[in-house]
Amino acid sequence: MHHCFAYRIGTDGNNFRSSDDGEPSGTAGKPILGQIDSKELTNVAVIVVRYWGGTLLGVPGLINAYKAATAMALQVTPIIQKQVELKYSIEFDYTQMNEVMMILKQFNCTIIAQEMQLFCLIKTGIPRNRLEETLYRLNDLQNVITKRES
Repeated sequence: MHHCFAYRIGTDGNNFRSSDDGEPSGTAGKPILGQIDSKELTNVAVIVVRYWGGTLLGVPGLINAYKAATAMALQVTPIIQKQVELKYSIEFDYTQMNEVMMILKQFNCTIIAQEMQLFCLIKTGIPRNRLEETLYRLNDLQNVITKRES
């Protein structure tokens, strides 16, 4: 029995690995990774388990089997697209709640945590592709302080 796999993770996609798990070199892990890459996916792992037929399939057959199994699995699996967000904290007076929340909603920011009292603190994820305009709008409000979180 062979458990062959490939994965690609991270927003830049530079963290990846594949394994043939005892199959002839390049017949399993690379075809699996190739299917992940052909769909331009990241933060995904695929494991294909083969129980029988290795010698009968031969090298071309193995490559095709792992490629086809991966292609079918990725075809029926829903792909969830997530935007890259940068974490920020926003401090403001309670009277500005409506304005701040409207901006966060307008730019599809994610609320991570919030403390609402006389002075408010919201920890949020701001989409990287909307960062400049979101910060511009927030900083345009009086007495609103934005800080980049690590």
